[in-house]
Amino acid sequence: MATEFAKNQPVGFSNRVEKVAIVGAGGSIGSVITKALLGTGRHQITALARTSSTIALPDGVRRVVIDYNDESTLVEALKGQDFLIITLGVSAAKDGGNAEVKLVKAAAAAGVPYVMPNAYGADPLNEKMRRELHSAEQFLAVKALIEKLGVSRWIVLGCGFWYEWSLVGDGQNRFGIDFQRRTVTFFDDGEERIATSTWDQSGRAVASFLSLKRLPDDENDKSPTIENWANRALYIASFRVNQKEMFESAKRVTGTTDGDWMIEYVASEMRFTAAVQAMERGEKGAFLRQMYTRVFFPTGEGDHSRHGPLANSALGLPVENIDEATKEGLRLFNLGALGFD
Repeated sequence: MATEFAKNQPVGFSNRVEKVAIVGAGGSIGSVITKALLGTGRHQITALARTSSTIALPDGVRRVVIDYNDESTLVEALKGQDFLIITLGVSAAKDGGNAEVKLVKAAAAAGVPYVMPNAYGADPLNEKMRRELHSAEQFLAVKALIEKLGVSRWIVLGCGFWYEWSLVGDGQNRFGIDFQRRTVTFFDDGEERIATSTWDQSGRAVASFLSLKRLPDDENDKSPTIENWANRALYIASFRVNQKEMFESAKRVTGTTDGDWMIEYVASEMRFTAAVQAMERGEKGAFLRQMYTRVFFPTGEGDHSRHGPLANSALGLPVENIDEATKEGLRLFNLGALGFD
């Protein structure tokens, strides 16, 4: 596809994202993204909310009520929007069927240029791995639908698992560190590095990204633009880190030593297989356990920086301190803010 330039666009074209619609603005990651967007002061933000939603939204965010069973409400809410961000909890499909598919169809009908699908977590473009950890089908279907409809372009945030949520909440089934029981389960030797992001870094990344120009001004404009990532993943990270480095941070933050923890090592493939079998039996926590274990396989797949330079520099993202992120995880856990949504 030939490069488009702002200079060649019709009269009235604005070379920036002005209007942003977000689904799930009151959820865990949705609220962080919304706060970061508000902080830039560059956007008109519209939160799409179901009639039953009672979540309070911050000042400056316009609430529009939608009904997933009435496509016209979705289309009307999305008319004039430049960018749609979808953040949905795991049970979102219970309201009127497949909510994300309905949103994508409505975005095309409304002429929304860009959509960020609900595919946060492990490398969204590693189809093989995502299939093995039972999380590929939804994004693949949404991606194919967007491309088939031919109106919007998809841009998926490749942020890895969220550090705070994964480290502290139900740690036994996630990063293997259980702060309450003071146990650590290292997968293989505990030294396989993955890319992971804090919630705040993810929010900053989206806000900074949507502050970029949509298109280069002309042939001489080499600055990063939103179109550079159209139909691609926007890969970012807070840390490239392994379990042992996470554990060292956990000990520093809690003022503990190895002697205060029960430490075990388990083969990642064996743990993964057992978790899949437990998931098939309906065991609570098994889905997370198989998903996180698979990402730590000694294959390099959990580190999406292997694809090339992350977008951190282009977006002006800060270098974070892992101990501060660990402290934040513990703070959120104590507030009860690390639910699975």
